[in-house]
Amino acid sequence: MARKYSKAASKKVGSAVKKAKAGKLKSGRSGATVKSRKQAIAIGLSEARAEGKKAPKAPAKKTAKKKTARKSAKTSVKKTAKKTTKKTATKSAKKKSKKTRKASR
Repeated sequence: MARKYSKAASKKVGSAVKKAKAGKLKSGRSGATVKSRKQAIAIGLSEARAEGKKAPKAPAKKTAKKKTARKSAKTSVKKTAKKTTKKTATKSAKKKSKKTRKASR
């Protein structure tokens, strides 16, 4: 069976895990100290990929499932419909009160 990634990539991962154990491995933007072993491995693999070593591709970013996307779309439509009905109701009420004021004068 073929290797999943090269020896150079595995060395990179090993050094990242060692740094994490020593408390010297920092995460990307935030610069926070890495505490989990899995995150250390992920950082090592991404560094190996950046250097062009043979490493497995990064997993695809997860997207919302169709059902949850539909539900969120429905709720947002309902919310906007409620807002518009409230606005129109208040506008019509104001118009009526103005007409009654003018008629009473």
